[in-house]
Amino acid sequence: MDLSNLTIKKFHEGLLNKQFSAFEITKVFFDYIKEKDSQINAYLHLTKDSALSQAEQVDVDLAKGKELGILAGAPLAIKDNILIEGMPATAASKILENYTASYDATVIKKLKEAGAVFLGKTNLDEFAMGSSTENSAFQITRNPYDLERVPGGSSGGSAATVASDMCVAALGSDTGGSIRQPAGFCGVVGLKPTYGAVSRYGLIAMASSLDQIGPIAKTVEDAAILFNAIKGKYPLDATSVNYGSGIRNYGLEDIRKLKIGLPKEYFAPTFQSEPRPEGVGVEGLDKNIASAIEEAIKNLKSLKIEFKEISLPHTKYALSCYYIIMPAEVSANLARFDGIRYARISNFQFPISNLRDIYFKQRGNGFGEEAKRRIILGTFVLSAGYYDAYYANAQKVRRLVKEDFDKAFNEVDVILTPVSPTPAFKIGEKTDDPLSMYLSDIFTIPVNLAGLPAISIPVKSQKSKVNGQLPVGFQLIGKPFHEADILGIGQYYEKISNF
Repeated sequence: MDLSNLTIKKFHEGLLNKQFSAFEITKVFFDYIKEKDSQINAYLHLTKDSALSQAEQVDVDLAKGKELGILAGAPLAIKDNILIEGMPATAASKILENYTASYDATVIKKLKEAGAVFLGKTNLDEFAMGSSTENSAFQITRNPYDLERVPGGSSGGSAATVASDMCVAALGSDTGGSIRQPAGFCGVVGLKPTYGAVSRYGLIAMASSLDQIGPIAKTVEDAAILFNAIKGKYPLDATSVNYGSGIRNYGLEDIRKLKIGLPKEYFAPTFQSEPRPEGVGVEGLDKNIASAIEEAIKNLKSLKIEFKEISLPHTKYALSCYYIIMPAEVSANLARFDGIRYARISNFQFPISNLRDIYFKQRGNGFGEEAKRRIILGTFVLSAGYYDAYYANAQKVRRLVKEDFDKAFNEVDVILTPVSPTPAFKIGEKTDDPLSMYLSDIFTIPVNLAGLPAISIPVKSQKSKVNGQLPVGFQLIGKPFHEADILGIGQYYEKISNF
């Protein structure tokens, strides 16, 4: 069975038309994973028995004539920092290697109610700290389009499973670009919802004011289907909100009423003129990325959508601001992993004479280098004498970044930017240079600071798998809780770009 074109919608149609059973297709996916994932290393844990049981129940319901929702039987992959009761939840860290989740995350509860099937848990940078999925304590995930390159991060495992057809869609989490950047690197669609639109209950926290769960899918339509299933308020998550009814489908006339802004700080000159721009406002943008973004804008202009130059003057401070706020929250959130709670490191034998030994030896051996770097940095910026100089000022800058977006959205409905300044880089290329690695999220981080929705969409379909051509994505940023705007534009973009 050809899995390459199997989207959520096509899967649902095939299931209802009895082209296959949910049980049969789930077995096909596990056979394919066994063959394919030995090269890519996208999955950390497979859940074959429970997946086949879930699929069998869907087939029973179908045989009884029950009405099935669009996600019933859909084989999904879940990032391994999202809890599924009774399954491992390591966050790709040694300190959680023996932890088994005792409850379901809100998004998992909702997907179970929808009848989805969970194939397994995917690899990530440890505690979602990274942009390449090289920081996992267990394995390095590879980009399906070039096995010598990274899939992006931290949701690299989820993006790689979707891109390599080892599931129909996946869930990831996004703190500074961790859904959109790997989606861009792997040629798939990644949606970071508005902060609060999707409950974070059951997500292993990295930075609580920035984290957001979202879908990674083959098409914008599939991303919308998954988002509709997981959005909404949950009583145990005070940051979640009532979203209202589902995302409505936009017609072409609705799309043409939307105005897209191009930040002059990112593009110089703007893409409103015919000649290709020679320079860009953000240093280090790859020429191939600039050319691809020009192509995306040209395709969108063919829909007769109006473009307007806007300004985001505090963008240049966003990266510095983020790398003060995020580590501060990391320091607080990771303090709970003390070597006593949430299981202990296996085969860890040493004399323990006091509580201090447990803390120092478990945390010292359990956390990887990037996690330690961020914990130490976060503890420093929160310490007496430095709090006001660093953390308090970073929060003021965060407010200015958000105000920039608020002003821009008085003029436009959606903002278009690149996803990343470069295509997927080679494994090991940036591991010795953390600052270079951090720069790969320069276009995505401002969105998280402002709590906005944003989506990464491939500039062109990668189904042809042209040799030597790496995927490139562009980013659409929307107003708070206006996911419908960016999803609507994205779906029409796919129609005119031969996806």
